[in-house]
Amino acid sequence: MRKFLYSVYSFASVLMLMNFSGCKPKSAGDATGSDAAGKVYVAPGKYDEMYNFVSGGFSGQVSVYGIPSGRLLRVIPVFSVDPEKGWGYSEETKPMLNTSHGEIPWGDQHHLDLSQTNGEIDGRWLFANENNTPRVARIDLKTFRTAEIIEIPNSAGNHSSPFITENTEYVVAGTRFSVPLDNDNGDVPISSYKKNFKGTLSFISVAPKDGEMKLAFQLLLPGMNFDLSHSGKGPSGGWFFFSCYNSEQAHTLLEVNASKRDKDYILAVNWKKAEEYVKQGKGKKIKANYVHNKYSESTHNATSTNEKETIVLDVKDFPDLVYMIPCPKSPHGCDVDPTGEYIVGSGKLAALIPVFSFSKIQKAIANKTYDGAYGGIPVLKYEAALYGEVKKPGLGPLHTEFDGKGNAYTTFFISSEIVKWNIKDLKILDRQPTYYSPGHLTIAGGNTKKPYGKYLIAYNKITKDRFLPTGPELAQSAQLFDISGDKMKLLLDYPTIGEPHYAQMAPASLISKNSQKIFKLEENKNPYVTMGEKNSKVVREGNKVHVYMTAMRSHFSPDNIEGIQVGDEVYFHVTNLEQDWDVPHGFGVKGNINAELLVMPGETSTLKWVPKKAGIFPFYCTDFCSALHQEMQGYVRVSPKGSNVPLTFSLGKNSEAADEALKK
Repeated sequence: MRKFLYSVYSFASVLMLMNFSGCKPKSAGDATGSDAAGKVYVAPGKYDEMYNFVSGGFSGQVSVYGIPSGRLLRVIPVFSVDPEKGWGYSEETKPMLNTSHGEIPWGDQHHLDLSQTNGEIDGRWLFANENNTPRVARIDLKTFRTAEIIEIPNSAGNHSSPFITENTEYVVAGTRFSVPLDNDNGDVPISSYKKNFKGTLSFISVAPKDGEMKLAFQLLLPGMNFDLSHSGKGPSGGWFFFSCYNSEQAHTLLEVNASKRDKDYILAVNWKKAEEYVKQGKGKKIKANYVHNKYSESTHNATSTNEKETIVLDVKDFPDLVYMIPCPKSPHGCDVDPTGEYIVGSGKLAALIPVFSFSKIQKAIANKTYDGAYGGIPVLKYEAALYGEVKKPGLGPLHTEFDGKGNAYTTFFISSEIVKWNIKDLKILDRQPTYYSPGHLTIAGGNTKKPYGKYLIAYNKITKDRFLPTGPELAQSAQLFDISGDKMKLLLDYPTIGEPHYAQMAPASLISKNSQKIFKLEENKNPYVTMGEKNSKVVREGNKVHVYMTAMRSHFSPDNIEGIQVGDEVYFHVTNLEQDWDVPHGFGVKGNINAELLVMPGETSTLKWVPKKAGIFPFYCTDFCSALHQEMQGYVRVSPKGSNVPLTFSLGKNSEAADEALKK
């Protein structure tokens, strides 16, 4: 035991020295070629070749960059409030942040996956996960907006998601932290981990036309930690592969106690078989409490629904459903090559990369070439499933993607490099340093049947000397490589939002052609829509006041409102009457504790305001919209509670009370 502890701490010491010594590689100053600037330059008025969707980590959002320029195009609000776009502030979007624990205004967004058809990117949707309070979101790439968020019950730490099947039949999510099931007694000793803690894999179905998500079923597994995953494709298309660690079932000091074994596991799941069992009614319905939020682009409103049950298959009762494949050591990444034959495991503490063969896995299952069982799950013999090992590739392999030419690219966190190797002969072809400590990488279509293979982006955890200093915290670094030739070439560094984990990249032509420019006013089904200035009005319902307002360059209607009282709940329902691309209007009112609105052309959005004191309160457009933007403003008069000032509103003329006041 003492020898083991020494080896673990020695490894940790090496890691710390390599990551925090601050030593710059000798090639850091001349890593880029003389032609790099020309390869990333996008001339004014020209478009980038690629969209790069990057997880925002602790920001809870998704960022979108143009490639090769590295220009930030948009931040998509998902799991955190966003004052720039009013996400989580407008009355219409507040329900999107509901969970069974209440409203959560700040999430932890880790991974992304683009929808696929026949194993190829189709450009329809982007799926995103929330790690802390387990949720999965669907982003509509016509509008670059979050359309749906579903919470996952019986789960804790939704790191292992959202990974999709090759026709987007399912989004699959594994639990990072095993815990007692929601309907079990959770008040148990932590030391009872092996007995009471369980892991789950959740299969969320996706409707083929509109993308609506539904929790279809969950698989119940022994307590351990489930990490990253990818679905099979082609011959392995009905299977899913997860990396698993903490097979020791430790619950304290995991850096030591969950790293004792030489091998943990890759979990192979026959999801087609699981689907059959559910259709046959063999799943067990159990009570669950989770929330499903949907945003409608016709009503411009979100709805939040409480769900009450889920279907569970306990894998120990279905011996042909899942299998364990030994994988060295503390595996993190689990990646499937474009042919669907090779499954790459990346052990964080391993000095090699194991590559497993799907056909050999099937043969081992057929012949029952097992090496015992784990929690009732058959364990295949390592050699029976193994295609081969990439020898001495580097230190700390994490993630692998593919270029479609028979090559794989793996990030190495400890040795700070990307290594290119051939899938068939497992030979190292190239290695390039990164600055520093890369986690994920992305190649356009690199996890699909059809990688595009021109660019690779590494997402580095440490920047140190790459950008101007900004106090104790530095921006995370993305590094763009050209992989079109035999050797990788570093082209560009650029900073990113939050801490990027996984990312997706796709040709712009797949997505931009479907981009929605406006919301058609005649299709606006919001219950508070105002179809033209003549329909603008102010209505009192007890202590609630509804302002049906329009915005048009360069005025609001109405722009003068009187008769509001202290303590009233005032709802400004603002309809943007513009039908021109990229003409949003903002709306803000003095003293409101909520953010202002940002209302797209043809959209209706609502701001709630509860005035605390009497007085005159200006409101104005917060998004520069025209030469007379400064004139796009108005006033609200707030009187004391119980005042007899009548409720009036106007546009383009002084009120009678104002005229009388001027005469005096």
